[in-house]
Amino acid sequence: MADIKDPENTILMELAGGTVQIDLLPDVAPKHVERMKELVREGAYDNVAFHRVIDGFMAQTGDVEHGNMENDFNIGRAGTGGSDKPDLPAEFSKIPHARGSLGAARSANPNSANSQFFINFKDNDFLNGQYTVYGMVSSGMEHVDAIVKGEPPMYPDRMISVKVAADV
Repeated sequence: MADIKDPENTILMELAGGTVQIDLLPDVAPKHVERMKELVREGAYDNVAFHRVIDGFMAQTGDVEHGNMENDFNIGRAGTGGSDKPDLPAEFSKIPHARGSLGAARSANPNSANSQFFINFKDNDFLNGQYTVYGMVSSGMEHVDAIVKGEPPMYPDRMISVKVAADV
């Protein structure tokens, strides 16, 4: 793992292959960062499936309503829900959708991000300025690369546990 410079804004995501460290960007997207930390601290992301994983593009997860693999999981509905919290306004920036960046998933409405997010497998510049970037994988990208692919995957991988580093 990389050195943790800001434990309050660092996420530790446990996947089947190991830990992924994500440095959040509170100066860039404060509302998205706060939402992620709030959901993490509630345990909402634990056991949530990667329901849409496109090889050479990105891995999407975070449907806390329909994606929990321990509570009434339905892969057909995973990706259609969010949290019980209000949608977030877009926080677009000049930060590119580079390999390892964390982007807010949303509907066609730019102000509809809620709990779902994706991690880019490669530089996806065509997403720049259209989706909020609010974090960057600082170590463990090899574990992200190993997530089972599919739309949806037949046997999806999941976030086993997700913690704010300051709480560990």
